[in-house]
Amino acid sequence: MEQEDVDIPSRRVLITGATGLLGRAVFKEFNENNWNTVGCGYRRAQPRFEHINLLDSIAVHDIIHDFQPHVIVHCAAERRPDVVEGQPDAASQLNVAASANLAKEAAGVGAFLIYISTDYVFDGTSPPYKETDVPNPLNLYGKTKLEGEKAVLENNEETAVLRIPVLYGEVERLEESAVTVMFDKVQFSNKSANMDHWQQRFPTNVKDVAAVCRQLAEKRMLDPSIKGTFHWSGNEQMTKYEMACAIADAFNLPSSHLRPITDSPVVGALRPKNAQLDCSKLEMLGIGQRTPFRAGIKESLWPFLVDKRWRQTVFH
Repeated sequence: MEQEDVDIPSRRVLITGATGLLGRAVFKEFNENNWNTVGCGYRRAQPRFEHINLLDSIAVHDIIHDFQPHVIVHCAAERRPDVVEGQPDAASQLNVAASANLAKEAAGVGAFLIYISTDYVFDGTSPPYKETDVPNPLNLYGKTKLEGEKAVLENNEETAVLRIPVLYGEVERLEESAVTVMFDKVQFSNKSANMDHWQQRFPTNVKDVAAVCRQLAEKRMLDPSIKGTFHWSGNEQMTKYEMACAIADAFNLPSSHLRPITDSPVVGALRPKNAQLDCSKLEMLGIGQRTPFRAGIKESLWPFLVDKRWRQTVFH
C-alpha cells in the first residue's frame, strides 16, 4: 500500500484563474512538468479545479494552508479595460485587494508568488520599456494592475511581478482573447471590417508565458534572489489590422475586406500607442520561449474555421 503516493511530485504549485485562457496554459505547463498542481477558478470552475472566490479571505487562507504550495501563480484578474471602467470597485477588489491578500497568505507559508501584470502600466510614448522604467497607466485597468503590483510587493517582498502584453492561445470561445476575437471579421469576407492600425501590439502565446512562469519558479527554487519585476512578450510587432491579415493569410483567406484605421480610437478606455516590453532581463537568465505568431494562431484558431474545405489546403 505504501507504494501508492510514490509518484506524487514533491513540488507544489497553486494557480489562480486556472479556468481562464492564461491559467489553463499555466496549469498544463506545471502539471506536465512534474509539479503537483492545484488550480482554482471561480466563474468557470470545473471539477478538476477548486472553486474559490478570491475575495473570500478565509477560503483563500484555508486552501493555501491545506495545500502548502511552494509557488503560487496569480493569473486571476479583470483584464477587460472597458469592463474595468464600467465596474471600477469590483475590478479594484479583484486586481488589488485580492492580490494583496494572496501575497500576505503566500508570505505566511513561505510560497513564491508570481503576480501576472500588464504592459498597460505604461503610457506607450517611449518604448521599449525596461522593468526599471516609470509606469504611467492611461486607463483604470492599467492603474488597478499597477496598484496590485505595489500591493503584492508591499505585502511580500519575495514576489515576482511578471508583466505581459496581449495574449492569445487555445481559446474556448473566440471572445476569450483580443486577438482571436477578430477571426469572425476575417472569415466573413462578404462584409468590410474596420481594423485598428494605430496601436502597436506584441501578441503573446499563453503557452510561452506558462513556460516562463515555470522556468522562473524552477530557477527560484534554486536561487532566492529571483524576485522583483520581470517583462515577457512576443517579439512580432503588429497592429490589430496586421494580425487580422496574418490570420487571413495563415488560413488562405482573403483580406481585401479588412480596412486599416490609422486614427487613435475614440471610444472606450484609453490605450497606450506602443507599450513594447524589453525582455532582456529574463533572456539574460536563460528564461523564455517564443512561438511564431503564424504557427501559434493557426493552432489556436483552426477549430473555429467555418469553411472546412480550407482545412485540406491549410494542413496538406
